[in-house]
Amino acid sequence: MPAIVRSEFALALNQVATERGIDPTVVIETIKAAILAAYRKDYGGTELDAYVVELNGDTGEAKISKDGKDITPPGFGRIAAQTAKQVILQRIREAEKQAVLADYQTKVGNIVPGMILRFDGPNIIVDIGRTQAIMPPQEQSQGERYHLNQRLTFYIEGIRETMRGNEIIVSRAHKGLIEGLFKREVPEVAQGSVELRVVAREAGGRTKIAVYSHQSGVDPVGSCVGQKGIRVQAVIGELGGNEKVDIIQWSDDAKLFIIAALAPAKDLDVLLDETRKCAEVMVPDDQLSLAIGRDGQNVRLAAKITGWKIDIKGKGGVPPSVIAEAVVASDESKESSEIPKVEVVEKNDETEKLPEKQSE
Repeated sequence: MPAIVRSEFALALNQVATERGIDPTVVIETIKAAILAAYRKDYGGTELDAYVVELNGDTGEAKISKDGKDITPPGFGRIAAQTAKQVILQRIREAEKQAVLADYQTKVGNIVPGMILRFDGPNIIVDIGRTQAIMPPQEQSQGERYHLNQRLTFYIEGIRETMRGNEIIVSRAHKGLIEGLFKREVPEVAQGSVELRVVAREAGGRTKIAVYSHQSGVDPVGSCVGQKGIRVQAVIGELGGNEKVDIIQWSDDAKLFIIAALAPAKDLDVLLDETRKCAEVMVPDDQLSLAIGRDGQNVRLAAKITGWKIDIKGKGGVPPSVIAEAVVASDESKESSEIPKVEVVEKNDETEKLPEKQSE
């Protein structure tokens, strides 16, 4: 005889369909599959057996048949009711999660405030408001030390499929964090009159930004630095205070752009090989360490931001082996920086405004 799923079923089904935006047919099919699985578990049967579950979405009446014969066991109605309830609750949770994911999908590429909830192995779980996100090791900034309940600004890198389903991935190492912070701190960037044309970043160490003004009379470098450096210092503060931020004016003159990108080094001479897109830069001996930077970081970022291969040479006869060692260190540092190490670094609040804006 047919088993009657409690009358609350129909009301719950309609409520879920209306409030959560779920197709009632999909829920019914899911419940039917769950009821059949419960039957096989308690009463036996194989996947090959031609069982059929009939479920009336209006009355909530359910029965199981085989070869056209009703084989619903006595008392199976309680199991069917419990199964239906579990499925509906599960569908509600899934619908809510999908709605949240859909909302955050529109926020990919933006920054959000968040709080560190816990550590899951090398991953960090972050509360970003309506849900939780994951910050994997490669998205953690070198030089930052994280702790529970720490409030930070995060960049929403994307939504990825993991073993746990779709997860929101946030980052403290992505260059998009820099772009988002400047949009927040600099009205001219948010409004579009000043563009962050190129950003090259090695998180926790140094960032170089090439800026460009779309509006006559607007100083792009000055806008980003702010009066007495207040705007760029706000960004640096959000980055933990250790990361240097160099702001230069973008130029379509490759020589001028490369010279600006290699600041704080000065008195540079540049020879361009357009075919190989390689720049040979002659640097005074006392400026070599500034041009190359620690572990080659300055010249590496300059190459990234300009798009040119940069060969550094000393003007005063510095042995080629010395410069070669710096280049090797640059390459090795680049490889090792792919997976940042979380550690405390010496605080340095120095921020260099890379000057000499070039006329367009």
